[in-house]
Amino acid sequence: MHLTSKKISAPRSARLTLLLLAAFAASAQAQSPAPHDVVIKNATVMTVTHGNIQNGSIYIKEGKIAAVGATVNAPAAATVIDAGGKYVTPGIVDAHSHIALDDDVNEATSPITPHMMMKDAFDYQDKAIYRALAGGVTTSLLLHGSANMIGGQAIVIKHKFGAARDEMLFPNAPRSIKFASGENPKRVYGSRDQLPSTRMGNFEVQRQALVDAQEYIREWDAYNDKVKRGDKDATPPKRDLKLDALADVLRGKLMVQIHCYRADEMLTEIAMAKEFGYNLRAFHHAVEAYKVADQLAANNVGIATWADWWGFKQEAWDAIPWNAVISMRKGVRVAIKSDSEDYTRRLNQEAAKIMRYGGATEEEALKMITLNAAWIVGVDDRVGSIDVGKDADLVIWDGYPLSSVGVPEKVLIDGDIYFDRTQPGLGTTHYKEGE
Repeated sequence: MHLTSKKISAPRSARLTLLLLAAFAASAQAQSPAPHDVVIKNATVMTVTHGNIQNGSIYIKEGKIAAVGATVNAPAAATVIDAGGKYVTPGIVDAHSHIALDDDVNEATSPITPHMMMKDAFDYQDKAIYRALAGGVTTSLLLHGSANMIGGQAIVIKHKFGAARDEMLFPNAPRSIKFASGENPKRVYGSRDQLPSTRMGNFEVQRQALVDAQEYIREWDAYNDKVKRGDKDATPPKRDLKLDALADVLRGKLMVQIHCYRADEMLTEIAMAKEFGYNLRAFHHAVEAYKVADQLAANNVGIATWADWWGFKQEAWDAIPWNAVISMRKGVRVAIKSDSEDYTRRLNQEAAKIMRYGGATEEEALKMITLNAAWIVGVDDRVGSIDVGKDADLVIWDGYPLSSVGVPEKVLIDGDIYFDRTQPGLGTTHYKEGE
């Protein structure tokens, strides 16, 4: 969703809070915590991949999970966090977010803008990053808006609020690009009497852009072949940033994330991905996925959807709250995402709704905001479950996490505490337990 983004001026009390956060952020940015050993003990460890461990422990070494189990072998000098029997989960992964992009979420001047970079619009001091962190979110995929058939390139962040900008970028995360089908692009450009103004126009514009990219690749391939043959008169084609980006899509260097509501459009997008040979990773929103779930599963296409948004616009008329479970039972990787600065703060509760709508198990619901979401983002080898070798992005919950009473007490990213509810104001600094 998110066709536009509006600023709301903060009241005086909120301004004071922001000043305090800014001060802590400046302090944290000046620090560079040395790697250290940490043990979380006496916890109900919800691993996501191999069940729950009662009275379990997690050993963190240099920001990675080194061991997990009923007991762990760790150095005597390791910092110990006693969870007091509370729950520990992987950090939440939000597979569809627009936080920290301000009004720059859409480049709505052309239906094809793959050369736009969300990194260039990233406001690393946005308080929404901190609020999501306080809700247990440790990783987010920040996407271009949905005004364009082919929008800009996404960034993946870790919610290290208070760190320097580049320290918040998820290291070596795969590249993604946002496409958008349906009402949004046809409304934006149709209102200007510009192509596209219909669904037919949407797909024609998208297909033409990809054909142009194919020709661009052929021109560069021909030039490079001449250079290899020693042709000193070879003239390189003119560089085009838009076509460079689309060429990377066709070469499989960018995962395609598509804003799409209707089942018929999902089938068209799948067919186009096959025609041009690119990596269609997931449909976002995907409220009619349940109608074509078998075909999504057969093509290894995931969905990032809501728990219970339906009927709020024409494209969502056939949305149902059982969409996630029906799709999951057909073999689709399903993530519950926010698309909202508000919902991102309580994705744990959104996942819990899936246990109500369709009878998902605890582990299945938790996967929708951890491992499955991480797969859509392309970082499931690094985060999304409590497994040895993965980044120590963890949440200690005060209360059962898949409920309305569970709230994060501590949030760790790469083994460092970035949020602690018991230490007011300390959520933006790194510290060791007991200091």
